[in-house]
Amino acid sequence: MAIFRWLAASMLFPLVLLAVSCGAPPSGPPTLVEVIDGDTIAVDVAGNTERIRLLGVDTPESVDPTRPVQCFGPEAALRLSEWLPVGTTLRLERDTEARDRFGRLLAYVYRSSDDLFINAALLREGFADLLVFEPNVARVGELEAALLDARTANRGLWGACGGPDVAIEPPPPTG
Repeated sequence: MAIFRWLAASMLFPLVLLAVSCGAPPSGPPTLVEVIDGDTIAVDVAGNTERIRLLGVDTPESVDPTRPVQCFGPEAALRLSEWLPVGTTLRLERDTEARDRFGRLLAYVYRSSDDLFINAALLREGFADLLVFEPNVARVGELEAALLDARTANRGLWGACGGPDVAIEPPPPTG
């Protein structure tokens, strides 16, 4: 009887070792792949590239081919690229809803190296306006405070443009 147990164990050990060594590679933390615009990024999440829409912020348009480039849109995208160079590790925090109507993941984004809350930093420095995606309201109070700080100080788009949604290029032709 002991020989059968030994034989069974010795046959199973290589199978267990094979299963462990051939399993999916361990996934690291989410890593920035690309800044798409001031409020959308592409992130490697467990080996898949996901588009992430930053919750609570709306930066001026800079890449939408159907809308004119808006005042401070290119600056917002540039600033986000400075904060999050390709390869930056991130911490993503979800709220109530996982995705928006375009299939993008909705998240509060933190830079792992120093825990910078990117969504709030965009607002605080005047690169964005507040946009609440109901029912995703977990951080609205903090984001409102960051917005008030920028508006009071006339920082970013509040000083340069007088507010959000100011076109700097004519709208694209229709038809």
